[in-house]
Formats: sequence, structure tokens, C-alpha cells
Amino acid sequence: MFFGYGGPPARRRRLRARWSGRLRHYWHHGAAWVLGPLLIGLAAVGFAAGSEAANRLNRQLFSAAPVFAVLALTGGFALCAWMAARWFPGTQGSGIPQAIAAIDAPHDVKQSHLLSLRIAVAKIALTLVGLLCGASIGREGPTVQIGASIMHAFYARGPFRTVASRRALILAGGAAGIAAAFNTPLAGIMFAIEELSKKHVFTANSPVLITVVVSGLISLAVLGNYTYFGSSGVYVEWQSAAAVTLACGVVGGLSGGLFSRLLRGGPRLLPARLAEAAARRPIAFAAVCGLALGVLALLTGGSILGTGYEATRLTLEDTALLPWYFGIAKLGATLLSAVSGIPGGIFAPSLAAGAGFGENIAALLPDLAPHAATVLLAMAAYLSGVTRAPVTSFIIMMEMTDSHHMLIPLMGASLIASAVSRLVSPPSLYHALAERFAGAAPASEAVRSRQSTANRSP
Repeated sequence: MFFGYGGPPARRRRLRARWSGRLRHYWHHGAAWVLGPLLIGLAAVGFAAGSEAANRLNRQLFSAAPVFAVLALTGGFALCAWMAARWFPGTQGSGIPQAIAAIDAPHDVKQSHLLSLRIAVAKIALTLVGLLCGASIGREGPTVQIGASIMHAFYARGPFRTVASRRALILAGGAAGIAAAFNTPLAGIMFAIEELSKKHVFTANSPVLITVVVSGLISLAVLGNYTYFGSSGVYVEWQSAAAVTLACGVVGGLSGGLFSRLLRGGPRLLPARLAEAAARRPIAFAAVCGLALGVLALLTGGSILGTGYEATRLTLEDTALLPWYFGIAKLGATLLSAVSGIPGGIFAPSLAAGAGFGENIAALLPDLAPHAATVLLAMAAYLSGVTRAPVTSFIIMMEMTDSHHMLIPLMGASLIASAVSRLVSPPSLYHALAERFAGAAPASEAVRSRQSTANRSP
């Protein structure tokens, strides 16, 4: 009989136990790869909607009362930095360094001080507060930490009890976070290979691919089939491709490397007394960063606040040109936001800054290539200069703008920028920042993790 409903009672009990054991086995092995990507996709979609609303409200606030917007930046930076340090440590910055540090941890203690559901929820909330205030941050880096935290929650449960399984879960979650945030599945996989697993051998096995695909399908089902910056039909003539690629690669590498170097140094680059004061009073330092960003916003008409998505999209469509100062001003705004210690990513603001530098190149060398093509190449180059992940950079730009015909120039600009950036800032940004989060978990947490694992062991 089906499932053993028939025959002697002892036989029925044995069959029930066998099927129950099989179901538990399949559930323990498959739940992470089914529930995890569903939750990541839903979180990414909700986060995207919240970010757009926060950006819109901030633009309205700045238009209605610029001075009040400056006060909101000052107080908002202090509030976010205090909340992150006091109640939600581990949420500071983009979140990608935390994911890398958790992957690189050599022991099997659960890295709850870097990745957890509590951190994921707080990351969303504090990033939205930062965007509401006008911080020059993005949601894409935080989505990596959110996705990694969701998958990391399955660690030490069922079969996921080894260091290798922890790394596989975090890699899958981080890759799915990038894929869902930008709607770029291929870039998600490449990001996992190029950044998250730089120190480890990456195997694109079926669970990781399933996680990326399912989370992307959730985003697709809710938001529809879209490209992040729309579809671009621009191309570069082969006669001028080398010149514009070289120009964008060098400028993107120099500016991106400079940003990386300044961000790695942080307050330590200040004069000794100021650096010491910033270390002693991090909340006050965050408030000063917010005030400085507010003053910069007043000088630039508020164009450098938020993610910069709208301005970037308009210049790619040739609908509106960016002012000449936008690139360097956006670089400064993103740097102030990042060194303040508030939660928030640098991906989207970096693309906006790259667009600003592309605008400068297009104005100085108008005959090399169409305006939108130059901007596109500069965006990929600047992102590569900042992250030193050239493959991810050109693939993400290709997928975000549906510019497959620009593959070779995008590839060249990204590779040149990465090489130039290495001369300006030798260490890789995310891995250098990850070292600050590296190390063993707090002793009490390590003990609790070992006890919890022992209690769940069969």
C-alpha cells in the first residue's frame, strides 16, 4: 500500500518512520536552497521600494527646506552611527566586508556578530534612514550582507555544520543579493567568484546557482523584466574605441583608486589631533560628516544627495547633462557618508560618480565617441577602480544597460582601470576593510555557538 497504509501494524510503523526520515533528510538539505532565495528576493524587492521612497522624500524635503535638510543630515548621521555602534554592531558600512570576513573565518563558530537576521533587519532600517536624510549611499552592498545573513541563518542546522558549508551558504546569499538588487544574475555569480571567494576556490554548484536564479525570479515576478538603467543602444566605432577606452580606463582608475585609498584611511588621514578626537567621539564625527555633506549639498543644489540613480539614468539617456563638478562632488559626498560609520553601500553612488567623470571626458573629448557611450565606459571604469573587480564591473554595466554590443570596450576600460587603481591604492578595498572585522567572535558568543551546535548534534 502507498506509504505503508496496510499490512501488519509493525510494518506500517517501520514504513512511516522510513518516509518520515527521508522527508526530514530532504527538508534539512533543501530548505536553505528553497526558502533562502525566496526570502532574499522578497527582501531585495522590499528594500528597493523603500529606497526609492526614501530618495523621493529627501528630494522633496531639500526642495522645500534646504536648511532643514542640512540639519536632518547632521542629526541623521549621528543617530544612525549611534544606533549602529550601540545596538546593532556589524551593520556599519556597506556590508560586503562583513560577508568576506565571515567567509574567511577559519573556524566553525557561527559568525553572528557579522551576519544574522537581526543585523539584516537593522541594516535595512538604518540604510533607509540614511537615504531619507540624504546620505550618498546605496542599497546594493547592504543587500549582499542581507542575503548572506539570510543564508547564514541556516548554518549549524541540519547538514550545514562545516566551514565549507558555511562558506557555500554565505557565497550563495551574497551572490543572490547582488543579482536581486541589480537584476543582474550573471554579475551576481561573477561577484561571488571575484570578490567574495578571492581567497578560496569557488565552485558554481547547483545550490549556489539555484539561489541566484530563484532570488532573481522573485524580483522579476514582482518588478517585471527590466534593466536597472534602461536599454542603451549606443556603441563605439572601432576606429575610436581604443582611445575612448584608454581615456575612461585611466580616469576611472585614478579617481576610483583615490576614493579607495581615502576610504581605507578614513579618519586616520586627518591631522593627529583631529584623528584622535574622531576616534574618541565617533558619534560627533558622524555628525560633522553629515554637516559637511549638507554644506556640499547646498553648494551643488542637492544633486549629490542619495544614490544618484536618477541623474545617472538621465545622462545615459542623453535627456539631461550633469554639471561639470558632479563627479568630484559625488566622490566627496560618498566618501563623507562612508567614513562616518553609518550603514550604506557605495555601489550606486560610485556608478553616479563615474557618470560624472564620464561627462567630463565627453566634454573634453567630444569627437571620440557618443556621449552616452563615454559615460557608460567611465561608469564601468570607476566602479572597477573602486572595487578592483573588473570582471564584475563590466558585466554589471552590460547587464544593467542591456549593452552587450559594448562588451569589448567595457572589458578594456574595466581592466585598465583596475591596473591603474592598483598603482594608487594597492590593497583591494573590500578585503582591506574586511580585515577590520576579521578575528574570532566574542568569547561568550563562541561558547554559545559551540554549545548550540553540540545540542543539535544527533
